[in-house]
Amino acid sequence: MAEDKTTDDLRQELMETANIEDYIKENKALFADKDVTELLTELYDSCSISKAVLARQAGMSEVYLHQVFSGRRNPSRDRLLCLCIGMGATMEETQELLKQATHAQLYPKNKRDAIISFGILHGVGLDEINDKLFEENEKTLF
Repeated sequence: MAEDKTTDDLRQELMETANIEDYIKENKALFADKDVTELLTELYDSCSISKAVLARQAGMSEVYLHQVFSGRRNPSRDRLLCLCIGMGATMEETQELLKQATHAQLYPKNKRDAIISFGILHGVGLDEINDKLFEENEKTLF
């Protein structure tokens, strides 16, 4: 059954397949089917802040935020991280959003990602995370 396949199973299948169409047809149910807008909306619906507050906490304009939620803007990895931090998302929620948006997940062996991860895990605000990134000569989130 397709639902029982691991990522490694799929990777192996890709290496062995001679026909991508067959692979796609057989594994269609496993492909991510939600776009970033849907995923962000689900996350937002679980938090209890207004979009105005979210925009402030995420370090972005309300106009940009509304463009993201309406699907007119496709946020970068850093902007998605800002939104996750602004919504108080868990590490698991943040990693899942990054993965579904086809961005690299936070990697603890990368100093910048470790600082951001620490902030998410410990409920640190965006300004404080950016201050630590700056202090460590790492690129800030905005």
